[in-house]
Amino acid sequence: MKSRIILVSFFFFSILSSSFSQFSKYIIRFKDKNNSPFSLTSPSAYLSPRAIQRRLNQNINIDSTDLPVNPAYIQAVLNTGSVNLLNRSKWLNAITIQTTDNAALTAIQNLSFVKEATPVALRFVGTNPVNKFFETPTPIKRNVGTNKLTTDYYNYGPAIGQINLHKGQFLHNIGLRGQGIVISMLDGGFFGFPTNTSLDSARNNNQFLGTWDFVSGEPRVDENDAHGLYCLSMIAANWPGTLVGTAPKAGFWLFRTEDSSTEQPIEEYNWATGAEYADSVGSDIISSSLGYRDFDNASFNHSYADLDGNTTPCTIAADMAAKKGMIVVNSAGNAGNDPWKYIIAPADGDSVFAIGATNTNGTIASFSSYGPAYDGRTKPNVVSPGQSITVAGTNSQPGTASGTSFSCPNMAGLSACLWQAFPEFNNIKIINAIQRSADRYNNPHEQYGYGIPDMKIAFGNLLAEFATSSAEANECKINVRWMSKDLSTMRYEIERKLPDETVYSKIGETNGQGSSLTNHSYQFADELDYSPAGTLSYRIKQIIDTAASTLTAVYIDTANVVLSNPCINLNEDKIIVYPNPTVNGEITVSVYTKDAIDKLQLGIYSLNGNIIYKLESSKAPGKKVYTLPISRLARGKYIITVYNDKKKIKSVKFIKSL
Repeated sequence: MKSRIILVSFFFFSILSSSFSQFSKYIIRFKDKNNSPFSLTSPSAYLSPRAIQRRLNQNINIDSTDLPVNPAYIQAVLNTGSVNLLNRSKWLNAITIQTTDNAALTAIQNLSFVKEATPVALRFVGTNPVNKFFETPTPIKRNVGTNKLTTDYYNYGPAIGQINLHKGQFLHNIGLRGQGIVISMLDGGFFGFPTNTSLDSARNNNQFLGTWDFVSGEPRVDENDAHGLYCLSMIAANWPGTLVGTAPKAGFWLFRTEDSSTEQPIEEYNWATGAEYADSVGSDIISSSLGYRDFDNASFNHSYADLDGNTTPCTIAADMAAKKGMIVVNSAGNAGNDPWKYIIAPADGDSVFAIGATNTNGTIASFSSYGPAYDGRTKPNVVSPGQSITVAGTNSQPGTASGTSFSCPNMAGLSACLWQAFPEFNNIKIINAIQRSADRYNNPHEQYGYGIPDMKIAFGNLLAEFATSSAEANECKINVRWMSKDLSTMRYEIERKLPDETVYSKIGETNGQGSSLTNHSYQFADELDYSPAGTLSYRIKQIIDTAASTLTAVYIDTANVVLSNPCINLNEDKIIVYPNPTVNGEITVSVYTKDAIDKLQLGIYSLNGNIIYKLESSKAPGKKVYTLPISRLARGKYIITVYNDKKKIKSVKFIKSL
């Protein structure tokens, strides 16, 4: 690897020595940050409070890469002649400049603290590369309709498929809409965003936190390309009946790093500078629908071998952004139908969340780039709708568009909502939870990656990791305690397995509380009537979606407790039926009696009293377990009754669910 770097450096030095006239922009790399006026002990001079807090939350040390480029070095470069400063990169310890002053370039190379001077843009460029931005939206007739799922918080209209493929509306319905999460978008321009109808809510709520154009060096980003606007609408829109984005309550920084009229390596360095700025202002997520492989000058092109996660400038910067605790979401690329076919930089980064494209039914888009990365890592990471999806047009009318440019922000917004629920976890844990929820996680595919994420499953994955439980015995009374996140639309079921049992049975339930997702603690007292000595196990099931049609439960934790002495405290005879409700082909009945029964009769009855199944047995004092076949029973409610000869002991209702 070292020899390759030396060869590359020699190649660019030869270019500089032979022909300055070809180029107009350069990156100047410095050897060190010696004698810097900035200090690691005073990070507030160069990092915002949010950026510092992110590092504290994730136990990330502030190090030399956080220190700005030495201003004395910058000034020395500018003093060499006719040189304009474009941008500065603390992560790469470099600046980009514009000059045609050959004498100045020679003087810069001779500065003792300059490591190298490398051209990054031609003086004269060719035509705009084909498909730099894959597709301009096609206008569609605005359809103000209702969303398909009438219980949803938002009326998604025709854009329902973009979020429904991932069950993303589940996050919105429990109050997770991006509040408190800051997203920086790196793109080629956000034409007309200050007046676009789809973004009214974000504007009115002051969700646009700031802008900067790293191409032109000015604050405005709304007068160039509209590609960023289309991507922004995928996250930030709140246009009832037409388009609702995946994180419409998030905060946004909008950065122009791409010059849509050219394809030059300097755009990678613009990207790096934009990512650094996103870090310094305290962003949580970067959404970038940009990528790099071939350039106007083919000598700059990246090879497949360059896509190893460690080589291209933008990939190095993207992985550094992830190291600083941000989720970096990037388009996988639109080369699926091209001879090249592979992903593009910085999607190859080992910590970059690269997103391929499907249609809203989950079928891969043919244009979506293939993986793996050159070193064999699964890329793209996951896929999301990016073919024929709804975006906001520049005329404040909806349009359809295609490209991984749009699957990227779709997933970035969902990631924001999920992270909002679990701020205790770091960026990598959020990404891993989403990947584990995907439908191809155990069998990744070269174009799907780990597949289509399910945000409800991802939420459950993190909930199970977050929740805790414990149990302690006080003679025959067991106190079960647990802590999790919930709100009033959720509930818990407590299940128990006695030392002589092989399956769990439900023994109680508790409702969630509150109107917003919050940490809550609970306890449940289990007074044992009967149990042998040994280990009791308690399992907490959290029902996170209680709607009958979408009922979803997660086992969040299990707690064990040792019972030193048996509990025999039968004040009355009883029976326990489990599981209840059941979808199985059999049901278990535990019969507890103080006395022996010579002629025990156990029957299953319909609600109108007709006998369906009958069993005769005998039992000693204490407990006996019976397993009854119910596979032929129709769905519905039934009664199990136990008799001691002709004397009724107990009746319990149960439900056959399927």
